[in-house]
Amino acid sequence: MPEPQIVVNGTPRTLDGVPAFTNALDFLRSLGLTGAKEGCAEGECGACAVLVARPDGDGSRWTPVNACLVPAAALDGQEVVTAEGLGTPDDLHPVQAELASRGGSQCGYCTPGFVCSMAAEYYRPERPDSQPLEGGSDSEHGAERGPNGFDPHAMSGNLCRCTGYRPIRDAAWALGAPAPGDPLAARREEPAPEVSATRVDGAGGAFVRPGSLAEALDLLHDHPDATVVAGATDWGVEVNLRGRRASYAVAVDHLPRLRGLSTGEVIEIGAGLTLSEVEAGLGGEVPLLDEVWPLFASRLIRNSATIGGNIGTASPIGDLPPALLALEASVVLASREGDREVALADYFTGYRETVLRPGELITSVRVPRPLAALTAFHKIAKRRYDDISSVAVGFALDVVDDTVVRARIGLGGVAATPIRALATEAALEGRPWTFETVEAAAEVMRGEGTPMDDHRASAAYRSAMLGNALPRLWSETGRLPAEVGR
Repeated sequence: MPEPQIVVNGTPRTLDGVPAFTNALDFLRSLGLTGAKEGCAEGECGACAVLVARPDGDGSRWTPVNACLVPAAALDGQEVVTAEGLGTPDDLHPVQAELASRGGSQCGYCTPGFVCSMAAEYYRPERPDSQPLEGGSDSEHGAERGPNGFDPHAMSGNLCRCTGYRPIRDAAWALGAPAPGDPLAARREEPAPEVSATRVDGAGGAFVRPGSLAEALDLLHDHPDATVVAGATDWGVEVNLRGRRASYAVAVDHLPRLRGLSTGEVIEIGAGLTLSEVEAGLGGEVPLLDEVWPLFASRLIRNSATIGGNIGTASPIGDLPPALLALEASVVLASREGDREVALADYFTGYRETVLRPGELITSVRVPRPLAALTAFHKIAKRRYDDISSVAVGFALDVVDDTVVRARIGLGGVAATPIRALATEAALEGRPWTFETVEAAAEVMRGEGTPMDDHRASAAYRSAMLGNALPRLWSETGRLPAEVGR
C-alpha cells in the first residue's frame, strides 16, 4: 500500500505521522496554509472551505467541502486546492479580484471560505458562459440566479458578519467565464483521482479505507467497536467539539457497492453517495426529495454528507427520515452472513438506536414505485436554510376521484425516533379530500408522537406545528382534480 499523501495546490504532501483523527483543516494549517480558518468547528460557517477534485462523468468537478470535518486521512490520494492555490497577492484569481474590487471583504476571516465556494461555482460546467452584467445588479434577473448564471446557494454554507452579503453577491454576479488556459478549468477535463485503499496509523487510533465491501465487513466483524465513517459531517463534529476519538475508523463512502443508483421499478440509492450526488443522479425523479435538498444543511455539507450516514446516525431530527418514511423506503443491511432488507419504519428502535447488528452496514436505500402523486416536505426551524429542524413532516398522498386512497406521513422531531403518523394516515384514508377531512385529521395529527421541551422548541409548539401541517398542505395545493393519483 503506497504511503498516504494528499496533493495540495499541486504539491504532494505526506500524511506520515499525522494522527488518524486529524481533520483536513488542521493538516492544511500545519503546512502553513492558514487561509482556511476554524470558525464554528461544525460545518456551519464555511470559513474552512476548500476545493476537492471529484468525479464528474469522464472528467472532474471542483467541489467545496468543510475541511474542519473531513479527516485528512479520508483525502489520501486526492487533489485539494485552498484559497492560496487559487491566486497570489500579485496574481489574484478572478474571484479574489472581484471580491477585493467590490468591497466583499472586511475583517477577512471568512473570505478564503467564500473564495473557495465561489470558485467552485465559477468552474461549474453547467453555469452559462454569459458576460457579467455591468455593476453586478440582479434587478432584472430574479433572485435565484445571477445574470451570469451564478447560483447564490453556492454560498449557502458561508457566513459573513462584517461586510454583509450585497458586495459579496455583487462580486459573484460580476464573474465571467474562465479564461482560455485557466489551469483549474482545464483540470476539469481530466479524470478525478481514483480512491484507493488507505491505512493511516497514528497516535490514538487507525483510519482504514478498505478496498472492497467484503474487506469492510471483515473489518467490522473483527472490530465490533469500530466507528464507521462516510462523509464525517456528524462524526467530525463529535471529534471537534466533544473530543471524541476512534481507536479504529472504517471509511466506507467510496466502496463501489455503496455508490450505485438505479431508477427502475424500485429506486435504489447507494448509501455512500453524497446528498449532492443523489440530487444530481435522481434528476427530479423523486419530487418529495427535491423539496428536502435545499433545506438540508448547506451545499458544503451536502457535498460530503451521505444518505446512509443520515439514516445511520438515527437522529430523531434528521431531515431525510421523515421524507423516506413517507416514501415507504427500506434499507439494505449487509454483513458477512449476507444481506437483509428492513423497512425504514422498523429500523429505528429508540433514541439513537436501531436494528443494526454488530458487523452490519447500510449499503443502500430502496424506494418503491409507484410514487405518490401529492407530496410535500415541511421543515419548521428557526432559520429557513442551514438549520436543525424542530419539526419535520414528509407527506405522500394519493387522491383518486376526490378520495384519499393512500396516505403516508413521516415525522421528525416529535419522538425519540423518526416515526410514521399512523393515526393520521388512518384518519385520511378512505375519506373525501375536503377541508373538513383535513381539519379532522389535523386534530389527530396534533396528538402524534411524544413531543418534548428543549432549547429548539417546546412540546406545545411542536404539537401546534403538527396540527398546522395538514391545513398548510391543503392551502398550498388546493382542491385536487379527480384521479390525480392514478
